[in-house]
Amino acid sequence: MTSTSESMPAEVRRERMLSLVQDQDFVRIAALAEAFGVSVVTVRGDLDALEAQGLIRRVRGGARSVPLGLQSEPSFEQSLGSSALEKVAIAKAATALVTSGQSIVIDAGSTTAFFARELVARRDLTDLVVFTNSLSAAHELEPAVPRFTVVLSGGTLRSLQHSLVDPMGGRILENIHADIAFLSCSGIHPETGVTNINIAEAEMKIRMLRATSRHILLADSSKLDRTDLAPVCPLTDIDLLITGDAADETALSRLRDRGLSTEIATLSDRQ
Repeated sequence: MTSTSESMPAEVRRERMLSLVQDQDFVRIAALAEAFGVSVVTVRGDLDALEAQGLIRRVRGGARSVPLGLQSEPSFEQSLGSSALEKVAIAKAATALVTSGQSIVIDAGSTTAFFARELVARRDLTDLVVFTNSLSAAHELEPAVPRFTVVLSGGTLRSLQHSLVDPMGGRILENIHADIAFLSCSGIHPETGVTNINIAEAEMKIRMLRATSRHILLADSSKLDRTDLAPVCPLTDIDLLITGDAADETALSRLRDRGLSTEIATLSDRQ
């Protein structure tokens, strides 16, 4: 290890810390502070940032590498290209549930970014108020301003998903009560409910559920019958699941048996 200084750009320092953790599997905070010539507080902040991106796991006294074989969180760009046609169909179906004058909440995710784009295409929609923690969704919605009012939640930027999370991520959500939440997830299972691969993202989804009257889950077929790290809510908290026509019928039947209402976005919805 070579000593550096506090003046090294944070991005460079974190990249080198990540390499050390991956090479050694476990590295102590004190060792990283000494190696990089920075404070323990700085190291903790760097490790928190790396963990938020799903690149390491924080443990007592240090950090561990993510075990081989454990599925890491895909970036927003990777997710955007996965099952894209199915996600467009889901987004189109979801827009039919929105009417002028409503207030809605949209979380961060590739499917919800497609949904934001389809909302803009609904030229009949006016006076729509949209709250979101997604920079990507906000960018998609921008052409509809002032037809739409778009409010960002605020918070700390999580670059992997271009989302805003804690610290300071929930202040606005704690002070509103909107009509509908349109949420994404990385897993939905009849036993474990709705889950997400990242804890910080899951916390924002929970706040969005609390801030809205109706809850619509937008999840492509790859998310069915899957459980990820962070719980979001039980199936009973979801009013409707919209998924794609590639969804496994057995998996759908198990969800329906638990009382979950479902809607299938078909190929015809993409026209």
